[in-house]
Amino acid sequence: MSPTDPSATREHEQLIARTVAAIRPLDATATEAAAGRQGTLTKPPGALGRLEDLSIRIAGITGSPRPRLERRLIVVAAGDHGVAARGVSAYPQEVTAQMVLNFLHGGAAINVLAQHAGARVRVVDAGVLAETPEDPALIRLRLGPGTNDIAEGPAMTRADALAAVAAGIELYARERDAEGIDIVGCGEMGIGNSTSAAAIIAAVTGRPPRAVTGRGTGVDDERFEQKIRAIEQALEVNRPDASDGIDVLRTVGGFEIGVLAGIYLAAAADGAPAVLDGLISTAAALVAVALSPEAGPRLIASHRSAEPGHAAALEHLRLEPLIDLGMRLGEGSGAALGISLCVAACRVLDEMATFEEAGVSDSDDAVEPEP
Repeated sequence: MSPTDPSATREHEQLIARTVAAIRPLDATATEAAAGRQGTLTKPPGALGRLEDLSIRIAGITGSPRPRLERRLIVVAAGDHGVAARGVSAYPQEVTAQMVLNFLHGGAAINVLAQHAGARVRVVDAGVLAETPEDPALIRLRLGPGTNDIAEGPAMTRADALAAVAAGIELYARERDAEGIDIVGCGEMGIGNSTSAAAIIAAVTGRPPRAVTGRGTGVDDERFEQKIRAIEQALEVNRPDASDGIDVLRTVGGFEIGVLAGIYLAAAADGAPAVLDGLISTAAALVAVALSPEAGPRLIASHRSAEPGHAAALEHLRLEPLIDLGMRLGEGSGAALGISLCVAACRVLDEMATFEEAGVSDSDDAVEPEP
């Protein structure tokens, strides 16, 4: 069945609607229990700073007062962008497919950092222009041979946008059923995708393109100005509806961005924390939250990218990143580090002894009673 077949489009709409309907507010009972336990652990209150807050938040996301994040997944979705033909990147478009091979061979930063985090990596061809191999380690969605040039018209059809989000939801379900998912991180690869991401951020936040556009792969001044003009033209030509995540994706998005948005929605419905990476994966989060505002509190921002649009997107999502290392690679590299911190926070909550268990006097016991 073709993704553009009317019956397929209806199925995709229904799947997205069911997933959105399954997303609930954070579990207040688990949140309260986790906060209470934090107050009994052998440390001064708040001594572990934001790690304590992180563990409490994850308890609310998972519905478990003592969450354990053993089954860790990072999805790296790749897709090409027609706007790359306008010279908005320092690298040629064939690099997308070449990097897919690098991911499969274990030679990229995300492979190293995911291994450090104890996470499995799933590489996805969401819409790469060049042919990718028939490899059992590669999920070949191939929703299209890259998007159209957003400076000339919509990136894709509405049917394609629905298919991309639905594909992310289905991918998450397959991975959960096959190996389980306690936490998921999202990364991406695609020449030209920082242009698409900046267009999404400008459209959703209402900020001018120049304020949210960075140099991506390190373009020079001339290419940077070309990039800004392309985004300005894309917004003028397409006029994306910021209140409609599918319309934003259709007009100025990318296939890999749609797949990641679907994963965020599926994780939110499943009660698994979803960890954002940098600019592009956070643009995908804007699409997901436009479809379901309830998904927003279930997202965790791993780091603050050096790209200026990332700070604007995080502010709109009301997310505070865990770290700021000046990173701007993508691939899910920051998400892998974020997963490591989430695991650490939850292990402290679960495994650290309470004052009573350790036989240590807490602060109340140490205070002399008044006469």
